Amino acid sequence: MLAIISAVLFFIAFLINAAEISTNDTFTSTNLMLLGLTVLALHVAGIGSGWSVRGRRR
Repeated sequence: MLAIISAVLFFIAFLINAAEISTNDTFTSTNLMLLGLTVLALHVAGIGSGWSVRGRRR
């Protein structure tokens, strides 16, 4: 789930950069890329992956 969110953030940052859309200081393409990297790092660290269900041994 977090990987999808980071991909969306990267895509929005790409669109802002490619279309040269002028935004305020909060939603610049660099800030969105940094947010995407943060979310991707959380995904790689295992945050947000949910509980892993282990099978029962009999």
